[in-house]
Amino acid sequence: MKKKIIIAVAIIAVAAGAYKIYDVYFNYRFMTITEGKVYKSGVIPPEKIEDYVEKYKIKSIVDLRGPVTQDKINNPESWTEINAEKEATSQIPGLNYYNIPSEQVPKKHNLDKFYKVIDNPDNYPILIHCYHGIGRAQMYSAIYRIEKEGFSNEDARGKAAFPVIFSSFDDGTPKGEFLKSYVSRKDSVALGKTSAE
Repeated sequence: MKKKIIIAVAIIAVAAGAYKIYDVYFNYRFMTITEGKVYKSGVIPPEKIEDYVEKYKIKSIVDLRGPVTQDKINNPESWTEINAEKEATSQIPGLNYYNIPSEQVPKKHNLDKFYKVIDNPDNYPILIHCYHGIGRAQMYSAIYRIEKEGFSNEDARGKAAFPVIFSSFDDGTPKGEFLKSYVSRKDSVALGKTSAE
């Protein structure tokens, strides 16, 4: 019996490892936020962007990368990579490309630019991406859900967190606390303040 359990655990570990390799290196952490409207991902190589645009009918890409901080672990991007994507997207007819360089927790000027994108119905479907696809892309997807789909802060925060032991959206983390205290524009009118205050 003990041998069977060890074999089963080994098979699960190999399968989990294979899935992670697929998700990160072949699927670029691509995920549907709202079918036919919003998707999120990590960096998709410039030569593969058109495949995703065609498959999901994407009209706009929001690229959250930009060397805005010295944090090279969470933001390991360069203008060379960003410009390569911008050039690739410019070759795809009808595709809008928006670069909104953001830190892991957005500032008001980041949000103002993002709101302009999501408020324009002609921009949909939208792909939101950052470098890894699990930080800023998840954050802005949660903000989209609160602003446009009426999600509660807690539901949006829960959807942003991956089912792991620790998430950067947990209670007490900067991203988790930001989403917990985020005030939607609709609610901010009633309260007389902005979400980034």
